[in-house]
Amino acid sequence: MKPSEKKGKTGRLSKEGMTMRSLSSSSCPFFVSSYSYAPKLVTHNLCSFPPRQLSTAKKRLRFSPNATSIQLPLLPFNMNEVLVPSESKVLHLYEARYIALLEESLLRKKLFVHFVLDPISISDSATEASFAARYGCLVRIENVEQLDVGALVSIRGIGRVKIINFLQADPYLQGEVMPMQDRSPESSSNVSSKVLAVKEAVYNLNSLEIKLKAPKEAVLQTRILNSLLWADKEPSLDCDEAFIPSLPERVSFSAFQPVSGSTQSELLKLQQEKLKAMDFRETEQRLNNSLELVKENISMLAAKLAIQSIEMQ
Repeated sequence: MKPSEKKGKTGRLSKEGMTMRSLSSSSCPFFVSSYSYAPKLVTHNLCSFPPRQLSTAKKRLRFSPNATSIQLPLLPFNMNEVLVPSESKVLHLYEARYIALLEESLLRKKLFVHFVLDPISISDSATEASFAARYGCLVRIENVEQLDVGALVSIRGIGRVKIINFLQADPYLQGEVMPMQDRSPESSSNVSSKVLAVKEAVYNLNSLEIKLKAPKEAVLQTRILNSLLWADKEPSLDCDEAFIPSLPERVSFSAFQPVSGSTQSELLKLQQEKLKAMDFRETEQRLNNSLELVKENISMLAAKLAIQSIEMQ
């Protein structure tokens, strides 16, 4: 499974997050050693699949008694494919287990969890690779396009979640997750002013990015503006409101998107910024980083536009 260019038992927590190792029949299902997933930001490698009945009407979104955790399918990626809230991505799913995950997610209010597998060392004598499950993001399926082989699935990051239990290994991972939100800000006025500053900067960046593209092929809405427009609206989800971040928190994530003409080093820097953004628990701190990142991108695009203008003379 990769993002397209077109586009049961309880586990335990380590300091790095939920730890996983081998999924053999003789081991606990919250460990993974060789769980296969594609390391590229383009599609999960999935093969053709037999038709499955979707008549499991009894399967629905399940809340724990205190309504602070839910059980959902889990889709793993590698560390350079972290998904942040407000970000959109298109996946090409065509392996049987991921098609089963898709069908289950459609029955569960179109929700599942996107997370990354972070390689960790359990001990010097360990012979199997071990991973920690980190940077969980609740996602909603926005569109499914059936293909001859598999499907293109458009997803949107909603909010951060923590995986607290792995409940199922086959045919796909499933677990219990809890919402993670920022701490309440000390000064709401400071946060509000920085939200406005980020919005203004994103619109300025969007204008420059459109100019950098070929005029006839230009899309009036870039990825960063698409994220901001989504973040600026209250998401309509059929789940506990604790899983939906506040407006300032949603906006604080919207700037962490690639811009046209980014170099490989700039994309690598963006990945590091996304990881930091997922770790922050202060909205104001993330807004500051967002604003700095957008301003850097504005300067970068302005320089490229100047070069483009000279070359066209």
